[in-house]
Amino acid sequence: MSKVVDARGRSCPEPVIMTKDAIESNPNETIQVLVDAQVAVENITRFAKGKGYKVEVEEKGDEYTLTIRK
Repeated sequence: MSKVVDARGRSCPEPVIMTKDAIESNPNETIQVLVDAQVAVENITRFAKGKGYKVEVEEKGDEYTLTIRK
């Protein structure tokens, strides 16, 4: 079961902070982050990779799903 973080409609740094909180409270779980801004994708990807996580990005229209896992 993966944790889902819905950060659509939020501006940075809020999606990164929401992702950080989810990673800290679920360190070994897969986390899916939903965002609607390319800058959020870039910032979350940089943050997660810096913490040693793998990030996959799936684009659907103008929304993105980031899958973050160890």
